[in-house]
Amino acid sequence: MNGFIVPNVELSPLCSPNFRPGPPGEQAQVLSQNMADLIANSQCLLQESLCICPGKLVWVLHIDLVCLDYDGNVMDACTLALVSALKNTLLPKVTVDDETDDIKTDPTSHTTLQVTCCPVSTTFIMFDNTILLADPTREEESLATGAITIVTEGDNLCSIYKPGGTPFTDDQIDTCVQRAFIHGKEACRLVEDTLLSIDIREPSVS
Repeated sequence: MNGFIVPNVELSPLCSPNFRPGPPGEQAQVLSQNMADLIANSQCLLQESLCICPGKLVWVLHIDLVCLDYDGNVMDACTLALVSALKNTLLPKVTVDDETDDIKTDPTSHTTLQVTCCPVSTTFIMFDNTILLADPTREEESLATGAITIVTEGDNLCSIYKPGGTPFTDDQIDTCVQRAFIHGKEACRLVEDTLLSIDIREPSVS
């Protein structure tokens, strides 16, 4: 019995005047699906590890990724935020009574999520069919003729996302993949160093 992971990306007028209040727009929906695909393709968090009691109870993780200041390349920012949040999450201990099915939580005991790896997305844009640029700003994205996002985990290639636009040649894709491997490892080290500097303590009970 598997648990559920529900990522949701929010792009509100707070982060950019280009977005309007109301239901999620197309870009937010695409990003949310990309986050779900990233988790599935990289298997950074196995859904079976979210099972509390087989056949009875599982965790449902809602991952809300709220953009505060939109200046481009939100896909890569969301990926790092998602991985950091998963690595920094504490779940209370839950037990289920076999006879009564009563559910009890222990606020004094917590467990971390079993995050198996650190997937990183690296986005490149293209100008004039020849110039490649990583980590584009919003203005650079608006001027680009094409874009591609490479998701890596260590030395493994998890996925390639190409949202239309000018096609990339095989050599250009290979260049992006090799640079994505380098960037991915650097980003993972940064995430690990940052989390180690945070004093993660279990909530006190009064």
